[in-house]
Amino acid sequence: MSGGERHAEPVDVHLVLLRETRDGPEVLLSRRAGKVYAAGLWQMPSGHLDGPHEDVVAALVREAREETTVVIDPADVRAAVTVHHRSPAGGCRTGYVFEVRRWEGAPRVAEPDVCDAMRWVRLDALPEGMVAYCRAALEAYAAGTRIAVHFQQPGDAIAYDPGADRLQHLPDATGPSADGPGGAVAEFAERAVGRITEWTDTSWARAASQVWRAANPHGGAWYVKVHQNPRFHDREVRALRTWVPALGVAAPRLVAADPELRAVVLSEVTGRPLHGAAFPDWQEREVFRRIGELARRIHRSAPPRACPDGAGPAVGKADRHLAAARSLLAPGDEAFVRDLVCRAEDLPALDWVETHGDFQLRNLLYAEAAGPGPSSAGVSPEASVAVIDFERSEPGPAVRDLVRLSDAWAGRTDLYTAFLDGYGRHLTDLEEARLVIDQALDAVSGIAYGSTGGDPELVERGRRTLARLRAEHIPPLTTGGLA
Repeated sequence: MSGGERHAEPVDVHLVLLRETRDGPEVLLSRRAGKVYAAGLWQMPSGHLDGPHEDVVAALVREAREETTVVIDPADVRAAVTVHHRSPAGGCRTGYVFEVRRWEGAPRVAEPDVCDAMRWVRLDALPEGMVAYCRAALEAYAAGTRIAVHFQQPGDAIAYDPGADRLQHLPDATGPSADGPGGAVAEFAERAVGRITEWTDTSWARAASQVWRAANPHGGAWYVKVHQNPRFHDREVRALRTWVPALGVAAPRLVAADPELRAVVLSEVTGRPLHGAAFPDWQEREVFRRIGELARRIHRSAPPRACPDGAGPAVGKADRHLAAARSLLAPGDEAFVRDLVCRAEDLPALDWVETHGDFQLRNLLYAEAAGPGPSSAGVSPEASVAVIDFERSEPGPAVRDLVRLSDAWAGRTDLYTAFLDGYGRHLTDLEEARLVIDQALDAVSGIAYGSTGGDPELVERGRRTLARLRAEHIPPLTTGGLA
């Protein structure tokens, strides 16, 4: 320390009294009046510590009662942001800003000699005529900043001036910002659901996957997703706005969407992914029966329609995918796939329904909720299966949703039978034939994409699928169905 007296400065406490409205979160502001600093300007209810006997939480509770009459339980006080401030005159102080969402009483002016008005304002539409220090604290709070510096310069106005904005956000060393999306995506999410205090990266281990779980201090949780391209964004948003609501709690609800950011905010769905889950045989059969029920609900969410002309199996991409996957194919795989492509031209078209497009175990969630007791199958009647991730959703034949799921029941006819039991019908011969073609084409596509995108599981599933199809279907098809 340099010579001279040790530096000391005042400590302030500031109250973010927050309420949620249909238009977004609002905070309470009071207008200073009388012979006080910054008279006529708006600020948050605030004050100083009475002395060394009082901690910052006790001071906040006291100031809130004295200025607004509201009664706050200290247990409801949440830390928001700390601001180190210097006024234009050169005096420094440290301000502790706290968030409170629950209180007793209706706020009103309790000290008319120093405050002549109070009003609720939207957090994203703060008024003019605010104390610059207070405005900086609220902007730092809204941005999720933990510590901020607001050092004004000589000649700066006491009132907020956008041309002399001195706010500096200090990044966190660890914590939510390290795992959250940050920037415009985080701001978009908070505009949609309010302040987010915990971010958890839940992306798949692929460069294109960007998904986060966002939580608030009161147990609310959502998922924030950024799509890798506009087409995926448009597909997911269309599905979530049209047919997905018919699934109820078996699917997420769209909370907000931003096409410029390619981002969505989704409600949280209860359950754990079925990808990698292990069950006893009897329970696994019941799970697949419920998956079949969910598939039936998806395919009946809208009336079927005729297949557009020229919209059969995706054989047009076969050459490109075969070229990309050739080095990883087993001897005979390419000839098998090309034979299927030729035979596909003779198959009649199937009607179209709404499809998920990526209906597989890693996009299916299972929840074993507490219920009145196990059913005859040994599973609670309250157990449920839900589906997520609609970025590949588009109209198509119903068997489109069985292509990737088929790998899950390979070698287990009991699981396929359970699925069909829930689905409510057997596949037609034409659907069985189309399923073989689509599985083969998807397998080659998966091998090609997985080898370049660093997804070894996708590569292995594709190779395994081709081996299984060749063992089951040689010669592969007749125009009437399976050979």
